[in-house]
Amino acid sequence: MKFNVSSKALYAATSAVSKVINSKNALAILDNFMLVLEGDELRITGSDSENALTARIKVAEPEGSGRLCLGARRLVELLKEMPDQGVSVDINDDTLEVQLTYAAGHYSFVGISADQYPQFKAAPTDAEPISFSIATEQLITGLDNTMFAVSTDEYRMIMQGVYLDIQPESVTYVATDTRKLVRYIDRRTAPGVTGSCIIPVKPATVIKNVFAKDESLNITMTSRSATVESENFTFQCTFLNGNYPDYNRVIPRNNSLVLTVDRVALLNAVRRVGIFVELDGGLEKFRITPECILLKSNDPNLCTSAREQVPCSFTGQELTIGFSANFLVEILNTLRGNDVIVNLGDAGRPGMFRPGEEPDNTELVMLLMPMTVGEF
Repeated sequence: MKFNVSSKALYAATSAVSKVINSKNALAILDNFMLVLEGDELRITGSDSENALTARIKVAEPEGSGRLCLGARRLVELLKEMPDQGVSVDINDDTLEVQLTYAAGHYSFVGISADQYPQFKAAPTDAEPISFSIATEQLITGLDNTMFAVSTDEYRMIMQGVYLDIQPESVTYVATDTRKLVRYIDRRTAPGVTGSCIIPVKPATVIKNVFAKDESLNITMTSRSATVESENFTFQCTFLNGNYPDYNRVIPRNNSLVLTVDRVALLNAVRRVGIFVELDGGLEKFRITPECILLKSNDPNLCTSAREQVPCSFTGQELTIGFSANFLVEILNTLRGNDVIVNLGDAGRPGMFRPGEEPDNTELVMLLMPMTVGEF
């Protein structure tokens, strides 16, 4: 086999595909790309056995066809340092020796037979697959709004991913670790089908990083896996298997006290005061009045304390409540816009955080469970 290709195009493809390859693999063959040449199309595949990503690029002056496996790390590192120019790739079909040549250099690799490379196989399911198209920006926005709330608890595996509730007229994205919960409803998307899945963090991250430049994606989905396809990439991923908790039950419906505050001002104050929280607890206390929020933290073990005041608008008289400083920073960082609106009930109910302004036909709610406040 032989072909010519742009080093920049080859690097872009291999760099993207490498994101699905684990740093350590149980099967040594998975440390490699599988390269397949058919006509003037080169397909580059990487896999971790549960997910597989394939990039497609056009090549010039192809001779022959075939496939082989080539070490992923070394190839990506070489192409990263190579100047942007045409390279010639010559593969000996018998010995699988690879010669990569460009104007100022020559590099030799030895490939491995592609017969050893495992093929991605979707888990069997009785249900018929569903197919729909979605704007890439809308899918990535849904993942961006929710991924930070995914659980890292190995005993709650079902919560270690983003739940997608797909309805004919909307897609709802949900993530929770029991201490915080995010629900994002996007009615701009109308898939026209009904289904649900739990996407683990790694496939969700691959989708965000690899498909960001595409306008739309075609998705074919079963209850166990999905194939996400664009013009240049095909991504096959496996879902988490199980029943996701009923997230709507935990969202309060009677938090009648409304707090409106500048998001950036509150975020910066929470960060500063959060430096002085107890390391094992992270409690930051808030005394909310109609005109301002008084933030306070202390660490008796180190004899340190902090307090700061932020202007606000609050419909109640006075409320003292505590939140984890780290979780609150995550929420305020993820929300967008100038103001944040917080619906509160009492010191024992979760706070409901919303952006002051939202795009039409979207609804974002973030819940944060309070922490017990002794003395303010």
